[in-house]
Amino acid sequence: MLQEYRLEQVLGAGGFGMTYLAWDSHLEKPVAIKEYLPGELAIRGADANVVPLSPEREADYRWGLERFLQEARTLARFEHPNIVRVLRYFEANRTAYMAMDYERGDPLKTVLQHNPQPPEALLKELARPLLDGLAAIHAGGFLHRDIKPDNIVVRASGQPVLIDFGAARNAVGGTTRNLTAVLTPGYAPLEQYSGDGRQGPWTDLYAFAGVLYRAVTGHAPPDAVSRLKDDGVAAALARARARYSEPFLRAIEWALTMDEKKRPQSVAEWRRALFPADVSKPKRRRWPWVAAALLVLAIAVVAILNKQRAEAPFRAQFRAADANADGYLTPEEVRGRFPLIAREFARVDADGDGRIALREFLRVRRLQLERKLQAK
Repeated sequence: MLQEYRLEQVLGAGGFGMTYLAWDSHLEKPVAIKEYLPGELAIRGADANVVPLSPEREADYRWGLERFLQEARTLARFEHPNIVRVLRYFEANRTAYMAMDYERGDPLKTVLQHNPQPPEALLKELARPLLDGLAAIHAGGFLHRDIKPDNIVVRASGQPVLIDFGAARNAVGGTTRNLTAVLTPGYAPLEQYSGDGRQGPWTDLYAFAGVLYRAVTGHAPPDAVSRLKDDGVAAALARARARYSEPFLRAIEWALTMDEKKRPQSVAEWRRALFPADVSKPKRRRWPWVAAALLVLAIAVVAILNKQRAEAPFRAQFRAADANADGYLTPEEVRGRFPLIAREFARVDADGDGRIALREFLRVRRLQLERKLQAK
């Protein structure tokens, strides 16, 4: 037990910490719990407490612990449907933990194994909400730094969610401390291999483009270091032209540029290249159409009200003549009261049922009124 959580199994482990599947005994639901446990700096003791490897590592361990807590506090403020939600964070065992929603679904890695090289429309449908979430992360001053198919879960509804922020660092001012080397070859750009590399939103965009590269080619992107000698990214993407549009492939290649200064510098900039239809087609201004529809509706309502007001006397005449209140007028009921209708009874009785309905009566009375107005 870890406070109210019963740890059930390890979901993952890396240089920055451990992630567990746990049962929340208060809320009675499964959660994912991430523990701060940097393997280069600390070890778990026999009493379950996490302690620095040596006194010399104490300062770095404490610095990393503060960053972990700061990250948890920041991520807990995000409420985005495509970013895993941090429920709470706390300190215990001389380290720190954050409890997150346990996202049920399949990792994108598994989805791509069962459905290799999916249609472009499907990839864009997954990319749009994820990029929205990534933009929110960047706006908060954070980088994910470990975007890959394993860290994207596709829920049963088809909605994707970005998980595992274990590699995140506060990126305000563009400075990070070389705490641990957390990266995934193929998805990590060159600047992530160096502690003093210039990292920013473009770093996450490289990794995101790597995910799309994996999807359209069917192969993991090559390691950034190996690309320095032999870069086959452009050729691999060119072979995918039979299945994917040129603008889509060019956008992927752009974000995979080795020089970080030549990549798109923000999610918004890359979105314009990735989804050109969003900017090439101006948004239709709907309000004029809505206003026109409301105007037509208002005119129709006024016309109906005017018609009903004009017909009110005729309806009263009909009710007064309908002696047996059966909703019809017989020849006897119109005789003497409506001489013109009595003379032309057969013509007014349009359906020939031997009686005059209200609609037939109103029609002939309106015609009589119009003739009078024309005569004047």
